[in-house]
Amino acid sequence: MITKTEIIEINEILIAGISVRTTNQNGQSQKDIGGLWTRFLNENLLHQIHNRTSDDIYCACTDYDADHTGFYTAILGCKVNSLMQIPNDFVSLMTVPDKYKVYFLIGKFPENVAEAWRFIWDNATDRKYTADFDLYSANAKSFEETEAKIYLAVN
Repeated sequence: MITKTEIIEINEILIAGISVRTTNQNGQSQKDIGGLWTRFLNENLLHQIHNRTSDDIYCACTDYDADHTGFYTAILGCKVNSLMQIPNDFVSLMTVPDKYKVYFLIGKFPENVAEAWRFIWDNATDRKYTADFDLYSANAKSFEETEAKIYLAVN
């Protein structure tokens, strides 16, 4: 559930992680991004990102074909302070300074994130479709209590 929103300006963000090309059609993104999560956690990939700024996890959506109904690239990883020394099988993303609408979420993770994205797909009209991302704070009491925010690039 979304508790509040706010508009903020963000300078560039550097993210390193693993990726998949996916679409929201027929629930494919849930399967594909779920697979990224499984691999990221099971292979302990967080600890292979040596220049990460924290243990917070980002899921960035970028390279949209058109909008949320087409294909896009999802990257699951961490914010880094440099794109140097990224592991060979990882990808990187450098966002440009932009304006974001931040959605603050409550509720059981990951259901709260899926619910918020469905709301965004149905209601957000001012999207840029450049680079959007979810931020999952480290150090949650449990997986289900992970604090999440969605950052949506807007006009």
